Amino acid sequence: LVPSAFFGDIGTMKRILRWSLGLAVLGCCSLLLAALMPRHYDVPGMQDRAGTRYWELPTGSRIAYWKVATEGEQHKPSIIFLQGGPGGIISDRLIELEGRFAEDGHDVYLYDQVGSGRSERLEDIAEYTPARHARDLAAIVDAIGAEKVILIGQSWGAMLAILYIAEHPERVVRLIVTGPGPILPVRFELMDVKAPDSLHLRSPMYTNRQANGATATIRSRAMALCARWFGIKLASDKEADDFQTLLNGRLMRSTVCDTSRTWTVDGGGGYYAAEMTVNGFAATEDTRARLRGCTIPVLVMKGQCDNQPWGFTNEYLELFPDHQLVVVPGAGHSISLEREAEYVQAIRVFLAIE
Repeated sequence: LVPSAFFGDIGTMKRILRWSLGLAVLGCCSLLLAALMPRHYDVPGMQDRAGTRYWELPTGSRIAYWKVATEGEQHKPSIIFLQGGPGGIISDRLIELEGRFAEDGHDVYLYDQVGSGRSERLEDIAEYTPARHARDLAAIVDAIGAEKVILIGQSWGAMLAILYIAEHPERVVRLIVTGPGPILPVRFELMDVKAPDSLHLRSPMYTNRQANGATATIRSRAMALCARWFGIKLASDKEADDFQTLLNGRLMRSTVCDTSRTWTVDGGGGYYAAEMTVNGFAATEDTRARLRGCTIPVLVMKGQCDNQPWGFTNEYLELFPDHQLVVVPGAGHSISLEREAEYVQAIRVFLAIE
């Protein structure tokens, strides 16, 4: 005969199993709900701006842009400013800042890259690639009718400029890169290259990792996974771009030396343009062999506490023999935020060199 106590133990085990299974199902449902439930972010929206024009490019991109024209007859090459990100936008501050070079005889163009700001969002997010951005830039140079241009690239904008130069070196008369990101595809071993002590570089007080950690949710992680793995928009462009604005507000702290200073972050950052363009970094063609020994004069500007490793910056110096390096004390990744006068002066001196 089987003792009755045994049946009691079996019953207890069944109850524990049922409770455990129930809790597991509840946990899975909670995670699924957190991943699928749309969210609202209390961030600034994108505002209309007077003077916005649009290029309808042969690449299929509809691009919002702004032109600051030089006064009088224009003889000097036009400047095209390439914003960082990917997914960054052109702000009023940038138009005013870069527009100063129009005083020196240059027409200045700034534009929101496809998928960000006031430019068109793509339905197929797999089309956001570094190569697509480079084709857009090539079409823009053609659209403004310039034989040769000057490129100013900030962070990711520097990487984009390099992709363009690899295909069209004859169209660029001078290149200015500020806080440049890595040349693609990324050589991760360069992250361990130490800067000369004489440059007095130091790490920023706040990091991109901290910014991402402070804003990450189950929903945002699911958005990134669906985008990168499956090319699917889990969230609408509006919700995703609002999240990008929230993240940009945190990331701003990693771009300065003095985090006690704050700046208003404009709405309109392109989330899917950012995620998918970065996702395409590894698959980008290596153009280093074509770039090596390029004769285009290059100004490389780096803030003292830039968040980009020195090895990435140094590769620009190695590939472009006709270079100048300017390290700006008391500035971070976005040099002009903290050292605007030094930023403008260094570029003006470089452009004045014949």
